[in-house]
Amino acid sequence: MTIRLKTAATVIALLFATGGAPAADKPTDPQIAHIAYTAGVIDIEAAKQAIATSKNPTIVEFAESMVRDHEAVNKQALDLVKKLNVTPEDNDTSKTLSKEAEAKRQELGKLTGAEFDKAYIDHEIAYHKQVNSAVETQLIPAAQNAELKSLLETGLKLFQGHQQHAERVAAELK
Repeated sequence: MTIRLKTAATVIALLFATGGAPAADKPTDPQIAHIAYTAGVIDIEAAKQAIATSKNPTIVEFAESMVRDHEAVNKQALDLVKKLNVTPEDNDTSKTLSKEAEAKRQELGKLTGAEFDKAYIDHEIAYHKQVNSAVETQLIPAAQNAELKSLLETGLKLFQGHQQHAERVAAELK
């Protein structure tokens, strides 16, 4: 349920190889909403896999915080798109994110114990670094709606905290 380092780099490179848009100069607000939501769902699914698989209380606690925080932000995103009467637009980027995440979910499903824990937390660090960078340099600047931009900025601060938390957990595992 997670994207590991190599795949995360590939997905994010695909995501922003053309300046942040799948096939245009920059993504539209409906595309941004869908990309951000999809990235959150991917991390929720990864965390749920970690909760079900890991026996390490530190990993489980971290994963529970990922579920809680990403679900809260995704709920705010859904509330915003309903308020604005905007339909999130599926796009090549969100489809690629989902496809790659499914492949990695299956790959991680073959791991157990410390091997799973390390792969999961390494992914969380890489995924948050790359997604945070993309949100900061691509999605926020491309967002036209002030409320969407504000939600992305709030989410970015939270997700930067996730990255730091994941780095602390990885240090504890060593």
